[in-house]
Amino acid sequence: MATHAVVAPRTAVVVGAGIVGLSTAWHLQEHGIEVTVLERGRVASGASWGNAGWLSPGLAIPLNEPSAIRAGAESLFNPYAPLSIPLLPGPSLVRFLALFAANSSYHSWQRALRGNAPLSRACLDAYDELVDGGVAAVVEEEPITALFSSEKRALHLLMELRAANEAGVPVEHTPLDGDDVRDLIPVASENIRAGVRLHKQRYINPGVFTHALADAVRSRGGRVVEGFHVSSILPSRRGRGQFTLLSSQGEAEHADTVVAAAGAWMQRAARRWGVHVPVAAGRGYSFTAHTDRPVTGPVYLPEARVACTPLKDGLRVAGTMEFTSPDAPLQRARVSAIARSAAPYFEGVDLNNRSDEWVGPRPVSADGLPLVGPTRVPGLHVAGGHGMWGITHGPITGRLLARAIATGVIPAELRPFTPSR
Repeated sequence: MATHAVVAPRTAVVVGAGIVGLSTAWHLQEHGIEVTVLERGRVASGASWGNAGWLSPGLAIPLNEPSAIRAGAESLFNPYAPLSIPLLPGPSLVRFLALFAANSSYHSWQRALRGNAPLSRACLDAYDELVDGGVAAVVEEEPITALFSSEKRALHLLMELRAANEAGVPVEHTPLDGDDVRDLIPVASENIRAGVRLHKQRYINPGVFTHALADAVRSRGGRVVEGFHVSSILPSRRGRGQFTLLSSQGEAEHADTVVAAAGAWMQRAARRWGVHVPVAAGRGYSFTAHTDRPVTGPVYLPEARVACTPLKDGLRVAGTMEFTSPDAPLQRARVSAIARSAAPYFEGVDLNNRSDEWVGPRPVSADGLPLVGPTRVPGLHVAGGHGMWGITHGPITGRLLARAIATGVIPAELRPFTPSR
């Protein structure tokens, strides 16, 4: 039987200039494909700007664990709980929540954990490849230290780390007592009774890194067009590529292939492309707080569901999973709730004098697995649904998807993420 060589597309448009979209664009360039990136706002203006910036394979745990159902029920009676669900969700959110609940069994969580494990194993190498390839941004390597109010509370994290290890993501970690924690984290309060130190983790300033990645795409001949709000993706009739992308202002771009990496906004069109697993906007908040003593590495507060990262201007404090419209305004009461929940764990952190308050919509899939790969529309791909781990898994996702587009062969690592599942 005769075989036909796969012809790689000559041109590609990537919709979305976050870490996933720009990583895909960079790797498409590695395969010799001419790339244009279209962004509805500014580079990194979605979930890639103000998050904690952790590159944490040891903590990339799917959200659909069985305890999430209990947390969701409790949140209905506390509007500022770490997990926020509106009392009257719209039809699309109801559908998402129903499927999320159906996938929050231990078996489904294990399936998601195993499916994501190959991304976690390769995620740090993918960052090294970008930096070695000219992305001019710093990646810091520091342990992440989790703080707990009791030894018993630390057991849940230790169980998750054991499950990650069994799924194929070895995580070196050290249990700590309260005095050990305070020796390592000078801002830890006397309320801390236990801790867990995760070794060989990394972190970045996500906004700085994403902008550096956009600059690298441009320097290699790619275009990054900001303010292009894609209103439709149509088969082209002008002979200038397989697709025509129209903006809400009437502008047009053409390409042989398209990657939709629009984060939490992807869901609005994805069902027309045969993408059945819903994605919801799980919005995260952050702010910067001043510290009166140095914090040398990331600090995790699992009981409060808060992640803290040392950056140049202070300590970035991030938290909350708020399910609502990706375009809803920032709720300052929720920022205050994060500060209150973090306060018992710290001394010397001024949580009341805040700057850089931010909210960003993280794309959360209903089954704990991202959506990455071809859709039923030939030449149209999606990449998103990573939840809180888009920064961790973005570059490796881009590498694998670009390989699939250029060669026509879906890597084994992407098969659990098929968008038509």
